[in-house]
Amino acid sequence: MSDTQALVQMPASSPQVPDELKKMMTRQGYHFVGRHSAVKTCTYTASSMQLEGATCYKHRFYGIRSWRCMQSTPAIGCNLSCSFCWRIIPEEVGINWNELNALGKWDDPDSIVDGLILEQRKLISGFKENPKTDLQRWREANDPAHVALSLTGEPFFYPHMNILIEAFHKRKISTFIVTNGTMVNALRKLTVMPTQLYVSIQAPNEEVYNIVARAKTLNAWKNFQEFLKVFAELKTRRVFRLTLVKGVNMTDAKGYADLIAKGKPDYVEVKGFSFVGGARSEDRHLTYEQMPRLEEVVEFSKQIAAESGYLFTDCHDHSRTVLLSVNQETADRRIINFEK
Repeated sequence: MSDTQALVQMPASSPQVPDELKKMMTRQGYHFVGRHSAVKTCTYTASSMQLEGATCYKHRFYGIRSWRCMQSTPAIGCNLSCSFCWRIIPEEVGINWNELNALGKWDDPDSIVDGLILEQRKLISGFKENPKTDLQRWREANDPAHVALSLTGEPFFYPHMNILIEAFHKRKISTFIVTNGTMVNALRKLTVMPTQLYVSIQAPNEEVYNIVARAKTLNAWKNFQEFLKVFAELKTRRVFRLTLVKGVNMTDAKGYADLIAKGKPDYVEVKGFSFVGGARSEDRHLTYEQMPRLEEVVEFSKQIAAESGYLFTDCHDHSRTVLLSVNQETADRRIINFEK
């Protein structure tokens, strides 16, 4: 059966996601699309609709227009339970849902894209009445130009990723995909490249990885290592994303450098953990004090740069995120011309 033959039409609701979980996520601002997709207004999408409002690190580092970006996912489920993640992990809130095998049918890509755009417009509709909103930016925000498939869950759960990327691109929407780096077979099947592909780097070594990632599947670290080998050969812009938690994975700069040598990313984003959402769950055993300060993120980033040979390129103070580049040429061409 081909990809196209396997697709089904999008229903009016999301029956595969337990109602209780859906209600909790809806209260957090998620808008569901079909069986397994969702979109939520990013803080920076909201603030950047004001001319003097804050824009995100992707705006500073790569030139995206924050007010025209959708923060979304094509798959709610995930095979990791990372301690630093903001997502609601079902079992932590007493919900019985096998998210590894919850979906028998998958919605078609065009309906997902159209549904995400529709819900994004609903999410930002109220901003028009805010006297601080720049109406030109608000009108542009109703025509999304970028999508970050990073909201929650593992996007490569969705089995028709090639068609989904094409569906975004034919609407002139750039794609920024963030994966947890365990689904190596899905990566091997990727023939249509996103604008930028991220892999989350949860830890510098296997011991810390097992503590942080809390994988729901076997051989997660082994698959992650294999994933990096494939990732290194892809012909698109490739990025490592590190989320640092003091006292947990903010250690072993050389270990991170070894992973960088294996995955050969164009860029490395080093970001401080935020004590928000699901990360506050008692099951995670994390505290507010484990959020690193900007200067601590900068210092650790410099250690990684020294170990890896990457260049300290930029810093987005508000999100406590540092950008490293593989070389000066790559640093110089980090801003993308999205007006093409």
